[in-house]
Amino acid sequence: MLRPHARAVRAAAAATAALLVSGLSGTASARPEPAAATLRTADAPPALLRAMERDLGLDRRQAERRLANEAEAGATAGRLRAALGGDFAGAWVRGAESATLTVATTDAADVPAIEAQGANAVVVRRSLAALDEAKARLDRAAARHATPDTPVWYVDVRTNFLVVQAVRAEAGRALLAAAGVEGRVEVSAERPRPLYDLRGGDAYYMGSGGRCSIGFPVTRGTQQGFATAGHCGRAGTTTSGSNRVAQGTFQASVFPGNDMAWVAANSSWTATPYVNGSGVQVAGSVQAPVGASVCRSGSTTGWHCGTVQQHNTSVTYQEGTVSGVTRTSVCAEPGDSGGSFVSGSQAQGVTSGGSGNCTSGGTTFFQPVNPILQAYGLTLKTTGSDPGDPGDPGEPGGTWSAGTAYQAGDTVTYGGATYRCLQGHQAQTGWEPPNVPALWQRV
Repeated sequence: MLRPHARAVRAAAAATAALLVSGLSGTASARPEPAAATLRTADAPPALLRAMERDLGLDRRQAERRLANEAEAGATAGRLRAALGGDFAGAWVRGAESATLTVATTDAADVPAIEAQGANAVVVRRSLAALDEAKARLDRAAARHATPDTPVWYVDVRTNFLVVQAVRAEAGRALLAAAGVEGRVEVSAERPRPLYDLRGGDAYYMGSGGRCSIGFPVTRGTQQGFATAGHCGRAGTTTSGSNRVAQGTFQASVFPGNDMAWVAANSSWTATPYVNGSGVQVAGSVQAPVGASVCRSGSTTGWHCGTVQQHNTSVTYQEGTVSGVTRTSVCAEPGDSGGSFVSGSQAQGVTSGGSGNCTSGGTTFFQPVNPILQAYGLTLKTTGSDPGDPGDPGEPGGTWSAGTAYQAGDTVTYGGATYRCLQGHQAQTGWEPPNVPALWQRV
């Protein structure tokens, strides 16, 4: 007999199975599916698609189908996460076109309901909540102990383990023991560092002469500016643009701990939804799932693509530990710091640091953008519509508010009904809960 939450998954599957299976099939459709339409995957510009082709080994049609499939997979995973509750143990996509979604659960009774929604199911020992709690304990232990030889640790949903990446295996085991948690140690010589402090070139320059890259243009009321990495400057640091014209001032900055900041621009500069003149137009900030394609634009190396490897990662730089970043297989080099990470038309985050380079390849971490927007009360500059004033509940009333950054699992009211957030994003006009089933589920 199915437990109540499993019955809920099956009921949802009955209404949406045909839609979801077609969305994960990897085949083209004459009419975009709702999630792909919401995330505007069909609007991916040539520059981004060319980078995906080069770095992921795809042709143009495969790149386009991959973006559409990843949008549908994210919506499906969000629905299953809400239905499985405490049993949910993560989700990821795989395949050249991300045509296969896998959802992990700690209860074998959930398998038929997961498969009914077009996803593969795996049964594992640890829930995502349990892994996240173990990761939090590891973060607290790291704050009490120096971690130069254990620079990276993260929740790996694909293997259902907390992973510590260590220069020496014994250092990794010591950190796990100090936290009192179970995990796997992976030995690696990588020592990530923030990606800044090259001279010359474009993007923006700090008062000290260092160079970083603009992340995403934002507004705060009538003030325009941009989000970027915290390690690029402190509050009060002045900036100039790639043309060396006075540009703005850092208003707030956090590093280490997080790697987030925002710069208020002067009246000579206007926020746009474009990313570094490539034609990429940002339409929102819906978080991409593990395994999804992600591309980065930076002032040193331009466009490069890879995949999301893990969310909820901690990385130790020489300056200290940064938590809550996302680990990717995208390469980057000094000067790319602060630059934009996007998946299709959706803003993902700002470049923090990494290891390797764009000749031999490497690993790069980004600070997710939604926490930056929420922390500083910023509104992402997007195409199509004005997101409205943060705090305005919108019509026809309720707690949903354009400009608010929501996380998966958050609940709001709108039009007399209650909705649960399926995928993290900043709300905008046009994305009211009844209008975007890829982002909100009525409960």
